[in-house]
Amino acid sequence: MLYLATRIEQENVINHTDEEGFTPLMWAAAHGQIAVVEFLLQNGADPQLLGKGRESALSLACSKGYTDIVKMLLDCGVDVNEYDWNGGTPLLYAVHGNHVKCVKMLLESGADPTIETDSGYNSMDLAVALGYRSVQQVIESHLLKLLQNIKE
Repeated sequence: MLYLATRIEQENVINHTDEEGFTPLMWAAAHGQIAVVEFLLQNGADPQLLGKGRESALSLACSKGYTDIVKMLLDCGVDVNEYDWNGGTPLLYAVHGNHVKCVKMLLESGADPTIETDSGYNSMDLAVALGYRSVQQVIESHLLKLLQNIKE
């Protein structure tokens, strides 16, 4: 149906939202459907749209560690620091899922590791609390690079 809709230029279908405010792109990103995400983006899906709880396609992909989808969305210029209803960001979801590659990609794309959830945790706090040493190392390395750049 989406294929047919895009062929007859019905943009309202490709960005249609369900009762939760999710678009087809959000569902595809949340379920790791790389080919569907690519198709939707090529046919006008808006990667900036948010669900009713301010969920983004990027946060949904990060929460599951779908690095290929995360890269596609980052290449579209989505906001890496977009927060949802409880202050969660794509970086915080990637950290929570222990998705090291996603964490690295997000930090390299400008994700702010100091943003806190409504409960007061930032990405490093969360990595430490969950015992995710590899994620901690990625965040520490990123912060050290930032400090070195400030000194120069």
